Amino acid sequence: MDLNELNELDLSTYGEWPLPVKVIAILLACAALGGLAYYMDTKDQRMTLEREQRTEVDLRRSLVSKQEKAVNLNAYKNQLAEMKETFGAMLRQLPNKTEVASLLVDVSQTGLANGLEFELFQPDDELKKDFYAELPIRIRVLGTYHDFGRFVSGLAALPRIVTVHDVQILDPSKSPRNQRGQMDTKLNLQATLKTYRYLDEETAQ
Repeated sequence: MDLNELNELDLSTYGEWPLPVKVIAILLACAALGGLAYYMDTKDQRMTLEREQRTEVDLRRSLVSKQEKAVNLNAYKNQLAEMKETFGAMLRQLPNKTEVASLLVDVSQTGLANGLEFELFQPDDELKKDFYAELPIRIRVLGTYHDFGRFVSGLAALPRIVTVHDVQILDPSKSPRNQRGQMDTKLNLQATLKTYRYLDEETAQ
């Protein structure tokens, strides 16, 4: 069969076509149907499959993460219990309203016991936070470097929390120098001490 015979083929008489032409026509029809089926159905299914495969990867990662948390659940519970215990201990270090006055006396006595001369000891207004109140105390004292060091150590040894902020040490030009040298010269220390008071539930509200 040559090309002229192919051109003379009539679709209305396809049953009389030569066998090789029928085979080729059937193969072309199958290919066209397969391509149409892929475009209309299989393509969307493949996209859905790829999307589900990505979802599966994410779910596997989530499962691994949750398994790790489940394995460490007891450790997390123990850690949480320790944190609650530590938090409770810290709260117990915060004085209530009736103890603040005695704490101020302790701070003042700590300074006097370490040789400091108070020029200013001024508690400011309380600043209320979430569950505690912050009480700033502005101080100005005279003493030596060693006195200041012992004073700060004494504050750290108090049973209640006292922090030191905004420290400034000045060397007054008119301060007399004794025979033991520069480290024993009277210096001026200005700072803000902060102590904290626990707010009970009613006060916090």
